Amino acid sequence: MRHGKKFNHLGRTADHRRAMLANMAISLIMHKRITTTLAKAKALKKYVEPLITRSKDDSTNSRRVVFSYLQNKEALKELFGPVAQKVGDRPGGYTRIIKLGFRQGDAAEKAFIELVDFDENMLKSPKAEKKTRRSRKSSAPKAEAVEAPAEAPVAEAEAPAAEEAKAE
Repeated sequence: MRHGKKFNHLGRTADHRRAMLANMAISLIMHKRITTTLAKAKALKKYVEPLITRSKDDSTNSRRVVFSYLQNKEALKELFGPVAQKVGDRPGGYTRIIKLGFRQGDAAEKAFIELVDFDENMLKSPKAEKKTRRSRKSSAPKAEAVEAPAEAPVAEAEAPAAEEAKAE
């Protein structure tokens, strides 16, 4: 019976699963994005996010703890260097999983997992407003922009009239 066993075993022994997740974590840290199955991506997210949180505190103990999981010096340098700098002020949620569809051979659901702060496409383009036919947001600023200059001259025209009334 599997009472209370909440994580996905991924059809592997404990040693095989631990080695696979460590290798996937190293690849994710080095390449910033990897493509895998959805189940493995979800398991990897639970595995790598605590390591990224640990990398924010660059101490000897943190490096030793993370190295015990990863066993790769280059990945450790990358994690405690550029990755830790970019996620320093982020409170969590360092990775993003995006579904890609189904694999041709066995219909396994594919996804890619990436580090959020390293997605160049999302960082370059500002959040563009979603354009729809009914969008009133796009027409409202234009209407305000047209009305604002029209109101200013009216206010100036009323000001001399008020001064003339005071003078009388």
